[in-house]
Order: sequence, then structure tokens, then C-alpha cells
Amino acid sequence: MMMELEPSVKFFCCYDEQGTLIARCQTMADVDVLKKMGRPVVRIAEMTEEESVVCSLTDTPAAFNQDY
Repeated sequence: MMMELEPSVKFFCCYDEQGTLIARCQTMADVDVLKKMGRPVVRIAEMTEEESVVCSLTDTPAAFNQDY
């Protein structure tokens, strides 16, 4: 019997102009909220599937989107 895998969760890292990590977001809508709040998001990088799995397993929701 084969088990169906759930679709992977995507996470995004947002960086400022110095390349400093500003936030990790679970959706692009979250990134848009950060931009509307005036955060200096210059670069957005999608995490690899492996990184996303580790984040979803090790981080709590409080570790994401701490600005709102």
C-alpha cells in the first residue's frame, strides 16, 4: 500500500539591501504584508524543499512573521 505524500510547504526568506535576513514567510502574501508595513524587502528567495521541511518541523509559528 502506497502512502500519499502531502504537498510540500514553501517558505521564503526576505533580505534587505545589505543581504541581512529580515523575515521568513510562509506565503508571498506574507511578503506583501511586510512590504506594505515598510520593511525594506529587496530580495526574496524561496527555500529549497529540504530547508522548508526543516523549518516546518523545527520552528514554531512565532518564529515567522514576527512583525505582525
